[in-house]
Amino acid sequence: MKLQFKHQKFQADAAKAICDVFTGQPCLTPTYMMDKGYVKNEQMATDEAERFTGFGNYRLVPELNDGVILENINKIQRSNQIEPSKQLVGRYNLTVEMETGVGKTYTYIKTMYELNKRYGWSKFIIVVPSVAIREGVYKSFQITEDHFAEEYGKKIRYFIYNSAQLTEIDRFASDSAINTMIINSQAFNARGKDARRIYMKLDEFRSRKPIDILAKTNPILIIDEPQSVEGAATKERLKEFNPLFTIRYSATHKKDSVYNMIYRLDAMEAYNKRLVKKIAVKGISVTGSTATEGYVYLESINLSKGNPTATIEFDVKGAKVLRKTRRTVGENFNLFPNSGELAEYKNGYTVLRIDGRDSSIEFTNGIKLFAGDVVGAVSEEQLRRIQIRETILSHIERERGLFYKGIKVLSLFFIDEVAKYKQYNDAGQAFNGLYANMFEEEYNQIVGNLQIEIGESDEYLKYLDGIKADEIHAGYFSIDKKSHRLVDSKLGDRKERTSDDVDAYDLIMKNKERLLDRREPVRFIFSHSALREGWDNPNVFQICTLKQSGSDVRKRQEVGRGLRLAVNQSGERMDTNLLGEDVHNVNVLTVVANESYDSFAKGLQNELAEAVTDRPRMVTAELFMNKVIKDAGGAQQVIDLELSQSIYEGLIVSGYVKKGVLTEKYYEDKRNGNIKIAEEADDCKEAVIAIIDSIYDTRAMQPENARKNNVELKLDKTKLGLPEFQKLWAQINAKSVYVVEFDQEELVQKAISVLNRELRVSKIHFKVESGTMTDIQSREQLQAGAAFVKEDNEVFTAEITSSAAVKYDLVGKVVAETGLTRKAVVSILRGIKKAVFGQFANNPEEFIIKAAQIINEQKATVIIQHITYDKLDAVYDTTIFTEPTLKGQLGVNAMAAKKHLYDHILYDSANEKTFAENVDTSSEVAVYVKLPNGFYISTPVGKYNPDWAIAFYEDKVKHIYFVAETKGSMSTMQLRMVEEAKIHCAREHFKAISTDSVVYDVVDSYAALLDKVMS
Repeated sequence: MKLQFKHQKFQADAAKAICDVFTGQPCLTPTYMMDKGYVKNEQMATDEAERFTGFGNYRLVPELNDGVILENINKIQRSNQIEPSKQLVGRYNLTVEMETGVGKTYTYIKTMYELNKRYGWSKFIIVVPSVAIREGVYKSFQITEDHFAEEYGKKIRYFIYNSAQLTEIDRFASDSAINTMIINSQAFNARGKDARRIYMKLDEFRSRKPIDILAKTNPILIIDEPQSVEGAATKERLKEFNPLFTIRYSATHKKDSVYNMIYRLDAMEAYNKRLVKKIAVKGISVTGSTATEGYVYLESINLSKGNPTATIEFDVKGAKVLRKTRRTVGENFNLFPNSGELAEYKNGYTVLRIDGRDSSIEFTNGIKLFAGDVVGAVSEEQLRRIQIRETILSHIERERGLFYKGIKVLSLFFIDEVAKYKQYNDAGQAFNGLYANMFEEEYNQIVGNLQIEIGESDEYLKYLDGIKADEIHAGYFSIDKKSHRLVDSKLGDRKERTSDDVDAYDLIMKNKERLLDRREPVRFIFSHSALREGWDNPNVFQICTLKQSGSDVRKRQEVGRGLRLAVNQSGERMDTNLLGEDVHNVNVLTVVANESYDSFAKGLQNELAEAVTDRPRMVTAELFMNKVIKDAGGAQQVIDLELSQSIYEGLIVSGYVKKGVLTEKYYEDKRNGNIKIAEEADDCKEAVIAIIDSIYDTRAMQPENARKNNVELKLDKTKLGLPEFQKLWAQINAKSVYVVEFDQEELVQKAISVLNRELRVSKIHFKVESGTMTDIQSREQLQAGAAFVKEDNEVFTAEITSSAAVKYDLVGKVVAETGLTRKAVVSILRGIKKAVFGQFANNPEEFIIKAAQIINEQKATVIIQHITYDKLDAVYDTTIFTEPTLKGQLGVNAMAAKKHLYDHILYDSANEKTFAENVDTSSEVAVYVKLPNGFYISTPVGKYNPDWAIAFYEDKVKHIYFVAETKGSMSTMQLRMVEEAKIHCAREHFKAISTDSVVYDVVDSYAALLDKVMS
């Protein structure tokens, strides 16, 4: 397998932010003697530099002084909604905050290429805190090499610093191409002999100091995880590299070490933008510990059409010893006779109530357990067995759903001691430790009792049966070079608890692609706890930490190993573009915790809150003050006091804010696209919503309780066989092919007309206010901010011109975004007015994005007028309804149903829920289904998946069959042109494949649907 990479806007934005700091620096090809820098007089070069030839980064031109750099930084900060730096803190030190799992290493590699492209700089040194991260960075260079070479037409030469291979440093210095050295901080900031060599004059290095040669290249330093690298001593050591400037990348910067923050993508924004997995937690809570209480573990509550059942584990008397058994039970089940009449179950251990609403079971003795609770005498060993079993159950459940999407699922166990996984006899032969034995026993039992739905493909069963339990797990630990045995890793940093052993990372780091390939049988990985940093495979869907409680390991560190979005067997990232659905329907990381859900969730929430302290916590009028917003046409305005007050009051009137806190009504209206704000700011609604969404929202960051009211939709075979559904399906299951024949010149002229009328590229504004301090009458006056009286304010436009050193392939970029020919794009760009095209110089990136968007919208309108569909012989099979991927949470996005093809319905919004409730109780409806994602119509602007297929009783309505799309608003103004084009294509598709008894339309309620059906 080869991992595929795609261009993502946030990564390009982060790279651009760094480059824009140095706007005004010329692009200079490195063809000069090292250490001369940018000098007008060649005699300024030192004699030592004259004796050593090589290539280094040009220094900044004299015109680019501290004042200009600070001005550039402030412009970038205002654009990225970051508090502007008042002074150049740390001089040329820049900070980028980027959440774990979104591609931080990819981003700074891209930044290197962009800095080289714009300014010619070619020497980079990456400093990392540990061997683990060093190996991970090296692997990232390897797997992105071809991707970046294709984009930039060149490759970076990269290597890991090794004090025994100093010729690499000579090559680094003497090569004119882009060169990067990766070094862990211990290699130059420790007491060992190897660490001291970088500062020593070495005979094998021609009596030179390695650090001197590196310093002469004037490198750009990139600090990966600076909070783990930069102690006071390390900061001083870093100066010896003589960096041109330094960039710090981390998700968790120390607050006292943030220098000139210029780009931020924090945990909340990464989650909201669906750039990382959703987190779910399976908690395990011990509620009793005395031997007088009977041992009971409540694994799950099982919801179905009938009464709910519970899966429990309890003790059973065997012939010689007690053993534990798992049973799925209903109400009135008595543990006493079913345990072999064990005394601890004699008093009141009959199931009184099973409640699916809160996932609980209650016994007649008053003991109430929630899913994940265990009561009675519980040993440490039994808790670990429960964790292992729960991890396997989650793995199988996730694997069944993703198998048919071509996604391999991995689970990761962290342990503290190799002996618990692998041991050796006197002859040196390996055998399973405690955890490995537990795993194989539990895996065989779970797979042996796996219930596969009738009609489900047996391909997954073949996959399970084709691999033995002892083949599907592996351990990744250090290897003793003499005995070749697995050994505990040596902890190089006891505070960070990271390992310095290179051997520990060989397989796990260097064979990432192999682990992702289904042909590799390993799906469960046991690893040392020291690997918590530095390795994260995108397809880790379960993480289980098998360790003693009381560890101070932070929860963000634990979940960080599995946050990356998954990839399929083609190496493609499973994001919105590929899935065509909510990313979090597929990308869910389940943490099997050895504590209760509430405890784990609270701890994780607290850590996330600490990480986003810069976000506002309340909605106030001041939240909007002085923010730069853009209207639909791209025109900018600065929110003044009057407008900010109007926006705030409008939110209160609409019921969106109560005591400064966002209400559920705000989130519901946002989901339905019905947000209402002050009329004065309505044309900038999206910008205002973006400001509101900057509020730290505990609900958005709340991990999901993996046990809470979860339902897996079960297909009702009787409904599938109903005559009404069979007739409906026969009418709509045909596939089609479309033909578009349109005059390209027509599209060109339409695009030119709309571009001239609507294309507005923003300029940066800044506001200057003046005021005078009044006489101070009291402390309260100072605290209220009333000691100054504002006298005047004025808005200025910052004139920014694209640097001549930066080359933009305008035509190529627009071609890539629109799919038109170069000839057509050139015709459009030549046809627009000079003043409109002149905006390109003000903001090239925004010009390209907005121009492409407008052209695509015109392309969509032309398609609507010229597309035709023809019916194919190929049809959709009913197997699309048996794909086991439909899962939801009762009360969140799922509800029970009577007439639906499945026993439950998944809904995406409150409007969809209301629609489904009305359909499900309608006497006119025979059967209906919310169509799965596998049912789609091909269109020139992307795949289109209608919402509902409904079969009515023939004697009650005119139109028997209906295919519906539900929208929260029916206003054409709120339906984008591309979406309108898809809807039009759907109408043409159903006209081509169906009879007059099938109607396709867009409705906003069941009443509107019934009106169309009856008419």
